[in-house]
Amino acid sequence: MQLDEAVKPRLLAASAATIDRLLAEPRAAARGRILGRPRTSPSVRRSVPVRTFSDWKDPAPGCMEGDLVAHCGNTMEGSFVHTLVLTDVASTWTECVPLVVREGALVVEALERLRETMPFPLRCFDTDNGTEFVNEAVIAFCAKHAIEFTRSRPYRKNDQAWVEQKNGAIVRRLVGYGRLEGIAAAETLARLYTASRLFVNFFQPSFKLAEKRRDGGRVVKRYHAPATPCARLLASSSVTEATKERLKAAQAALDPLRLLDEIRAVQHQLAALVAGTRVHVPPTSNPDLEGFLAGLGTAWRTGEVRPTHRATPKPPRYWRTRKDPLEAPWPLIQSWLEAEPDRTAKALLWRLQSEQPGAFADGLLRTMQRRVREWRVAAAKNLVFGGGLGADTAGDREHEINAIAAGLSGAISMRHSGSVAS
Repeated sequence: MQLDEAVKPRLLAASAATIDRLLAEPRAAARGRILGRPRTSPSVRRSVPVRTFSDWKDPAPGCMEGDLVAHCGNTMEGSFVHTLVLTDVASTWTECVPLVVREGALVVEALERLRETMPFPLRCFDTDNGTEFVNEAVIAFCAKHAIEFTRSRPYRKNDQAWVEQKNGAIVRRLVGYGRLEGIAAAETLARLYTASRLFVNFFQPSFKLAEKRRDGGRVVKRYHAPATPCARLLASSSVTEATKERLKAAQAALDPLRLLDEIRAVQHQLAALVAGTRVHVPPTSNPDLEGFLAGLGTAWRTGEVRPTHRATPKPPRYWRTRKDPLEAPWPLIQSWLEAEPDRTAKALLWRLQSEQPGAFADGLLRTMQRRVREWRVAAAKNLVFGGGLGADTAGDREHEINAIAAGLSGAISMRHSGSVAS
């Protein structure tokens, strides 16, 4: 390296540990990682009161829970897009805003924009203990606009049950679990949430918990009749008549079929971004809405229609799908094993084929190996724990123990010799 004459002696005088300490942060930035997670100071956290799930009682519209959903895929390394989700406790009205990075200043900017578009004033703001929420910027914003700012208890996700339910029912169901990065992904998410907020809040009814009580070991829940968030706001006495008229006019001007078509089109674009490609979606993706409506009734026959859907992993299969071909000759094979425990599965299969020609194919070697392994495991357990091996006399038992020990030692020596040869 060509270094300056004033820098070179200082570099040579530094120890390797000092250089590693100075380069720790640049190395982490080059790898796309952040050293540690920024933590909120205890004094800032103590200044925000705690609210539990039982403290809401019956609030007026405008008391909202907030949370972030990370679109990171399978790794938290690097920078990725987040979704800020706000859910009203009284009406379940839900707002979603994409954030390019996880940062408190962007949360404040999103709250400023949402205050202008929501049909009710923001009265309460309840969040978790993340640094993007519990910081000086958000606290100052809430104090300036007379918003009651509270936080949940650490590691108690049920304290934010309203917004946690919407994280799965709306964000994950619409966006999926793929990794989204950069401005293009944030713009696509913004277009998706522009259509989905109207469809969910005006046309998608949902249940709302009315009462929950415990009767011994049984929990009894009672729900209100299903209703949309807009219908709950129209039925609320806390909402002004002018706001109700605006909601009715907005609902009358909306077409749920066109909103659903827009959501499906943007989901195709999101799936392409997750796959690493770019797809241009025109403003009106499907001019033939009548054909789209006709296909909704039979769309279930072709499976899941959402491009962002993540299939549920199937549980491992532990049952047999056909009859065991070695079930009938197994007593004979077991007698061979008891007489010669060091015999391999391949030798046993060859002997079985020689005694019964044409009855057993070479493809049964894997099945024979599993059978022999299970027998040896059971024999070893009986040897270690002193279980019965089927012998009626002490002499027979000693003979069986010696035979099993010889088989196990032979298998160990064969494995050792095979590893040395490899």
